[in-house]
Parts: sequence; structure tokens; C-alpha cells
Amino acid sequence: MLDRWLDRLDRLFSFLMVACLALMVVMVFGNVVLRYGFNSGITASEELSRWLFVWMTFLGAVVAMRSHAHLGTDSLVSRLPLAGKKACFVASHLLMLAICALMARGAWQQTVINAGSTSAVMEVSMAWFYVSGLMFAVLAGLVAVHELVKLFAGRLDEARLVAVSESDDPPHAGTQAAGTLKARP
Repeated sequence: MLDRWLDRLDRLFSFLMVACLALMVVMVFGNVVLRYGFNSGITASEELSRWLFVWMTFLGAVVAMRSHAHLGTDSLVSRLPLAGKKACFVASHLLMLAICALMARGAWQQTVINAGSTSAVMEVSMAWFYVSGLMFAVLAGLVAVHELVKLFAGRLDEARLVAVSESDDPPHAGTQAAGTLKARP
């Protein structure tokens, strides 16, 4: 059930990333045309584009974590026996959970600190800017915990223990074959 929910969330986040990118392109291009062509501009364009970029980055990081698309190497892990792969998988996911906890704590503190301040142009609470980091930390932690539960329940293929997939692999391709990241000459 959680897999289906995370799959839907991935599709939603992918759609939102496309929407953010499209809005940024339209706003920045429109602002350039207005400034050079008509000596005017949209005041909120730059600030809103920056906010959309931050949100798009954190949404993309959640999608990338779920599909194992972050940069990594598997030179050592792919050569280990099954027990070694499992130990590395558990260790890496525990480290990710620790980082997610630190990030959630920091993002929460920034959200609380900035709840009363507003952005310079749009005059929107700055808390919305920092909630993006909190959202990432919580969802990335959920993904890490979910993968650990699947490992301990015996529902994780050995191929998924090597948590790196090639850039041309489709998302979740590691369930069919072990993904590796090869160094190019």
C-alpha cells in the first residue's frame, strides 16, 4: 500500500516539477522581454522564480531518492557477498535517516524563526520557503524507513541492495537487474 502511495507521490511531484520549470521559464523570459522591449518588468518574477527553483529541487530530490537516481558508486558494494550488501544497505540508510533528522530539525527551526517575516517583494511568509526542506527531510526519511522495512521483511531483491542505477535506466529498474554506475574513460 505504501508503495502505491509513494508511486502516486512520485507522479505528482514529477508533474509539479514540470509546472515549476514551466512557470520559471515563462516568468524569466517574459521579464526579459518586458525589460528590454518595454522598459518595465514583473516585480515578483525573480523572487517567485527563486522560490519555485528551491521547491522544484527538493521535490526532485525526493523523486530521485525513491528511484535511486542520486550520484553514487557501487565499485565496492557490488563485489560484496549478500550479507555485506545488506550491511552496507542498512548502514547507508541509517546514515540517510540521521541526515534527514538533522535536516528536519534545521528546516523546522528556520520555518519557526521565519514564520513572522515576509519576503521582500511578494510579502509572503518566509516559512513557506523553508517548509520545502522540512517536506524533503520527512519524505526522504519515509522512503529510507520503507526500504529498510522491505529489506527486513525479505521483500527486497538483491539487485536493489546496490542502490545506484544508471542514468538511462527507467525508474525502479533495479528490481529487474542490478544497476551499476561505470566510470567512463
